[in-house]
Amino acid sequence: MANAIEVTALTKYYDDFLVVDHISFEVKQGEVFGFLGPNGAGKTTTTKMLTGQTKPTAGTLMVAGKDVIRQSVEAKESIGVVPENSNVYDEMSAWDNLIFAAQLYRVPREKRVNKAKELLELFGLYERRKDRAGVFSKGMKRRLTIAAALVHTPSILFLDEPTSGLDIQSSRLIRNLIKDLNKTGVTVFLTTHYIEEADQLCQRVAIINKGKIIAIDNPEKLKASVEKHQVIEISFDKPSDIEQKLRSIESIEKVVQFGDKFRVHVRNTSEAVCLLSDFSKDNGLKIVSINTLSPTLEDVFVELTGLSTDIMKTEKEQGKKAANLG
Repeated sequence: MANAIEVTALTKYYDDFLVVDHISFEVKQGEVFGFLGPNGAGKTTTTKMLTGQTKPTAGTLMVAGKDVIRQSVEAKESIGVVPENSNVYDEMSAWDNLIFAAQLYRVPREKRVNKAKELLELFGLYERRKDRAGVFSKGMKRRLTIAAALVHTPSILFLDEPTSGLDIQSSRLIRNLIKDLNKTGVTVFLTTHYIEEADQLCQRVAIINKGKIIAIDNPEKLKASVEKHQVIEISFDKPSDIEQKLRSIESIEKVVQFGDKFRVHVRNTSEAVCLLSDFSKDNGLKIVSINTLSPTLEDVFVELTGLSTDIMKTEKEQGKKAANLG
């Protein structure tokens, strides 16, 4: 399979500060590729270099077979860019936004109308085509922003935090649209704070931290690479302060409470289940539910970057606030 993106020894300094440190990777044609990293890791700068918005200090960038530095105009013709904050014109209708975007991308006049109609129907906005974008919800604006980035039929779509700040229903709709676009052959380069979103959408992910790529593979292989312990999720019928008692059980290495459940990290699942059963009887408790859990992509992210789950939550909230301010 040919590569849609090829990056070799990509480096970016801002004055004496090294932001992106000689990274190399490829994105295959037709895949959804996740680019993950904590705030300040270098992912936004990398995306800006890939899309021709800023020049690298060193290294090579090939996008859709074009050198982004030497053939920037040709490269940009093959890509669509969706920034984190929707950039549609509020005073214009949904229809006029798309026609204007088509003009900017030099879509032939005879194709603009059909393309605008096709995209508005695909994104569920055709019935609202005459309405000003300013009266749209955040989710509708996000859909319109993505539609505008697709008006010239790019082969590669760069999506920056596509569901940040959206409600659950709008986020689900955007994710389904991304899947549908990918089925048509569009390559998607996705940056997101929502690790579970990358897990749902991406065939492969790269994790960047402090300017370096520290892991790149498909999500399941990354999860398997950190499966050093097993996790049992258990809930009891009586809410009581038993976390410390659970920690004292032999073979239990770690206990984390999630709402009314406890996630118990153990060395041996079978042995631990028997011990937990005895524990419930000894403490007059009844087990309501018990399940074994596999590592999540967020577990991988936390382990590889050294971030705590609390910091991850904070960064997600910061992403939401930034979207709301935008």
